Amino acid sequence: MPFSRLGLSPYVLPALARALRQAGYGAPTPIQQQAVPALLQGRDVVALAPTGSGKTAAYVLPALQRFAMATARRPRELRQLVLVPTRELALQVADVFTTLGRELPRQPRVVCAVGGVSINPQMMALRGGADVVVATPGRLLDLLAHNALSLRQVQLLVLDEADRLLELGFGDEVRRILAGLPTRRQTALFSATFPDQIEALAAAGLRAPARLQVDAQAPAQIEQRALWVDGERRVELLLSLLRDPRWRQVLVFVASIREGDRLAGALRGQGIAAQALHGDLSQGRRVRTLQAFKEGQLQVLVATDVAARGIDIAGLPVVVNHALPRSPADYLHRIGRTGRAGSPGLAVSLVEAAALAHWRLICRRHGLRLEPEVVPGFEPTGAVPAAAPAGDGNGGIKGRRPSRKDRLRAAAAGTPAG
Repeated sequence: MPFSRLGLSPYVLPALARALRQAGYGAPTPIQQQAVPALLQGRDVVALAPTGSGKTAAYVLPALQRFAMATARRPRELRQLVLVPTRELALQVADVFTTLGRELPRQPRVVCAVGGVSINPQMMALRGGADVVVATPGRLLDLLAHNALSLRQVQLLVLDEADRLLELGFGDEVRRILAGLPTRRQTALFSATFPDQIEALAAAGLRAPARLQVDAQAPAQIEQRALWVDGERRVELLLSLLRDPRWRQVLVFVASIREGDRLAGALRGQGIAAQALHGDLSQGRRVRTLQAFKEGQLQVLVATDVAARGIDIAGLPVVVNHALPRSPADYLHRIGRTGRAGSPGLAVSLVEAAALAHWRLICRRHGLRLEPEVVPGFEPTGAVPAAAPAGDGNGGIKGRRPSRKDRLRAAAAGTPAG
C-alpha cells in the first residue's frame, strides 16, 4: 500500500510524498496503515506499537495535514502538542515534524522543549507562538508556569511511549497537563505495552478511541544471535567482535550508568572510538554524543535503556546486549534499533551463566528458539548448559512455573528450570 492510499488530502499529498521520498520512506508500515486513516477521520486513537514500527510518522503525517489546511494566524497558536518521556525522543520527533513538513507551502514552527538545559532559549523560541510543541512533561509545566505558552487552543494531543511516561514517574505531571487542555480535542496514545495505568488513562481522557495493535516481534531482516561467555570475559569478547569490518557502527546496551562509563572507557583504552550515553550527562553533551554517533565519528555508543529511547540511526548494522534487559519486553525495543526501514541488521546478546534463566525467559516471551553459541577462544569454564526443552512460548503452565530461586539454582547448575 503506498502513502497515497492512506486518505491524505490531495492538497497536501504531493508535498508530503516528496518529503517522504527525500527522507527515505518507502511503503507505509502496518501501524501507519492503521493509524493515519483513523487520525485523519478525527478519531481518538490508542495504539499498541513497538519501538521501530514507524509510529512517529503515523501521527506526524495527519498532524501536518491538519496544520497545512488550517488558516494561518499571527501570532501562531499552539494547536498540536506531543508529550514524550525523554529528551532524545523529543529531539527525534521534532526532527520528523521538520523533515516531513519541509515541502509544505507553509512550514510549521516546531519547538522542542526539554529539561536539562536553560529554559531561556526555549522561552525565546516560543515568542510569536508555535504550531507544534514536542515536550517532556516537566519542562512543559515549567514553561506554563512562566506563561511562555498556552494550551487553550490545542486541538491534537499525542502521548508517545505512554508506558515510559508513567514508568519514569511522569504520571502526576501528565495528569496536570491533561487538566489544562481543552476537553474538545483529538488524542492519540501510543504505547509499547498496556499496563493498567495506561488503560485508566485511556478510559479517562479519550472518546471512543480506535484501538490499534501491531504485534511486537522482531523484523525478519534482523539476524539474532546469543553468545555464551563467562561474565569476566564479556569485554574481551566484545573487543574481538568489534574487529569485524562490518561492525562499523554498534549500539551497545548496558544495565547501569556506571557500567556504561566503565565499558566506554575500556573500549577507548583499546583505541576504539566509543562514548557513553546516559541520564547523568548534560543535555548538551548528550546531543553532541548522539550527533557524533549519527555522523560516524564514533564506532560504539554505549547506552542505558532510558537514554536510548529516541535513537534512530539510519542503517545501524549492529546492536549488542552487553547486559540483558531487565524486562523481557525491552528486548524487542533494543534490537529494533537495527534493521529499520527494511535494512538488514544484527542483534547479538552476550549470555553468562548467571543470566541464562533470564535469557530463556526472554526467548519464551518472544517465541524464540535461540540457544547461546560458543565462540572459539571464549569457551566457558563450566559445562555448556543443555538446550531448553521445547515449549509453547507462553512461559509454562499456570501454577507450575518455577520460582525465581528455582531459576537461579537451575542457571547455576546449568539445567533448565522446571
